[in-house]
Amino acid sequence: MSKSKSKKKVVVGKKGEKSGATKVAATTSRRTRTSSISNNQQQALLFEKPNFTFIIGGAILVFLGMMMMLGGGMPDANTWDPDIIYSPRITVVGPILILAGLIMEIYAIFKK
Repeated sequence: MSKSKSKKKVVVGKKGEKSGATKVAATTSRRTRTSSISNNQQQALLFEKPNFTFIIGGAILVFLGMMMMLGGGMPDANTWDPDIIYSPRITVVGPILILAGLIMEIYAIFKK
């Protein structure tokens, strides 16, 4: 039987140093990591000016509805007046304004 001698690989580094192991360079991905939009192009906004106008209008309607539902405070703590608490402004107009504001918000989101 004959024994074969394995040859040792010698790698010379940058400074002329010898090492017994080979150095492996970091691998890079084959896939490019560039965005579909180049840096010099502006990305179009999802909403335009009319959408923002409807969004702000809907928020104002919701706020007004909440303000209309405030109230119901009695002039005297010892009296009970159902006309103040159950007034149409608090029970009808306020909720209708809130619903109108929410519908306007939904319309603003879906408007193309």
